[in-house]
Amino acid sequence: MATETRPREVAGRPADRARSLADHALAQLTLTRFREFLREPEALFWVFIFPILLAAGLGLAFRNRPADVLKIATVTPELAQSLKQDKLLDVQQLSETAAEEALRTGKVALVAQPGPNGTVVYRYDNTNPEGRTARMLADRAVQRAAGRVDPVASSDRLMREPGSRYIDFLIPGLLGMNLMGSAIWGMGFAIVDARRRKLMKRLIATPMPRHYYLLSFLLSRLVMLVIEVGFLLSFGILVFKVPMRGSFADLALLCVVTSLSFGALGLLIASRARTIEAASGLMNLVMMPMWIVSGVFFSAQRFPDMLQPVIKALPLTAAIDALRANMLQGASLAQVSPELMVLVAWLVVCFPVALKLFRWR
Repeated sequence: MATETRPREVAGRPADRARSLADHALAQLTLTRFREFLREPEALFWVFIFPILLAAGLGLAFRNRPADVLKIATVTPELAQSLKQDKLLDVQQLSETAAEEALRTGKVALVAQPGPNGTVVYRYDNTNPEGRTARMLADRAVQRAAGRVDPVASSDRLMREPGSRYIDFLIPGLLGMNLMGSAIWGMGFAIVDARRRKLMKRLIATPMPRHYYLLSFLLSRLVMLVIEVGFLLSFGILVFKVPMRGSFADLALLCVVTSLSFGALGLLIASRARTIEAASGLMNLVMMPMWIVSGVFFSAQRFPDMLQPVIKALPLTAAIDALRANMLQGASLAQVSPELMVLVAWLVVCFPVALKLFRWR
């Protein structure tokens, strides 16, 4: 009995299309990027664990808490009685020698002692913020004990609004720093390592289009972006109640543009480097100044006015300013367009230059 042979079906079926996609060079190269990343414990630590540890540590250090009580010393019971009227002062009555020793060793922030003609002498280090605050509180307590009456009554209304805390300022800064580090380090090390092991020399001998190799890095970065940003944002929102006042779609676009800009910069850094040491030095040279001046941990406005135009032109400054405006102020894309233009400018300049300088061997 003759068996009926069925013609082989090729295109059109979902399984065939999936197999075709799996066999595609760009898809395979992109998957390779993920495997390389997941096999590096150091990369996983710096991308996921380090920013969480940093946010947790600084968030706890700068958490909302009652005002600190400052320790001061005095040498007479009369002054001690006057100073104890201020609840923000922890007053110790010591001998003059013991008070001087306590001030010298940093155990107290200020020493108050009687001066000539009924005056009070305050001894403290005026370069120490605690010393200056203790001097103000101590003098206020002494004046009130002497019968001074404040001409205008006052009261305090303390603000605990999410968005004004240090952790709210910190999370967008860490997000920008993480986007920069993962893009530059991830791309730079992978390219230089492949060049060092002569993998590129073998790849260009295949029919693979050369631009597929570079595109695979960008595609893998965009997929990893969802995990990186979601991980850190979820931590900040769930643990510290960091506000998210802007549009998530706008935030996603800002993160994509930021990642692409830093990816182009990482590609430029790695375009000629032949050794890991050279690439590492170049990447640290580029990133370290931005960590310091771009406002990750404190406002970039602390630097002199003459440096502000240069600081504003840095991609990390633009990224962090845009992320903070979106998350904390609810700014739209139109409102952060100057920062977006800076990021796009870095992308359109660095990527073509990197392609022109790129060394395959």
